[in-house]
Amino acid sequence: MKKEKPIVFGVAGGTASGKTTVARAILEAVGAEQISYLSHDAYYRDMPHLSLEERTHQNYDHPNSLETKLLIKHIQRLMAWEPVNVPVYDFTTHRRTQETVLVEPSPIIFVDGILIFTKRKLRELMNIKVYVDTDPDVRFIRRLQRDIHERGRSLESVVEQYMETVRPMHLKFVEPSKRHADVIIPHGGLNRVAMEMVVARMRDLLSYHA
Repeated sequence: MKKEKPIVFGVAGGTASGKTTVARAILEAVGAEQISYLSHDAYYRDMPHLSLEERTHQNYDHPNSLETKLLIKHIQRLMAWEPVNVPVYDFTTHRRTQETVLVEPSPIIFVDGILIFTKRKLRELMNIKVYVDTDPDVRFIRRLQRDIHERGRSLESVVEQYMETVRPMHLKFVEPSKRHADVIIPHGGLNRVAMEMVVARMRDLLSYHA
């Protein structure tokens, strides 16, 4: 008996908007075993020809900094019920590691990233598109805390990157991509009512595929 084609669920939003919180809430509520999870962050291009100093100053908030064609290929393979090997990216060295993560096909393919709605071919694969909308000052504070504590960055480097690339690229690419969303969630994973609606929809989809 032929399997139903998986549902592709995309979650976008600005840096530190709460996309990961939304993803975790859905994974916990629905069951991680029911979902194939792909983060666009894993697909940053590897640039071994550049020094660490040069890599540090690259614009990682532009769509071209990501190997989106590979992400599209992986989604298509998962839609065909084939497993994929997802890259592992090290944010401290700005390099891909030698490791990969095996992602098995599931009824729902969950994709998140700040720029996933900026590419038409990627958007066209998605059945449901959600945008997490969080105030800029909240997002900046969250990013500052994350980059210092989790990625070993200095205060000065985080602020410099935010002003030089993160903020202008958000205004140019991320914010305008909100118009492609089917659902906009204010306040991210803290919006309990919106999260309950999203989880309920995911459960409905899973019951349809049962």
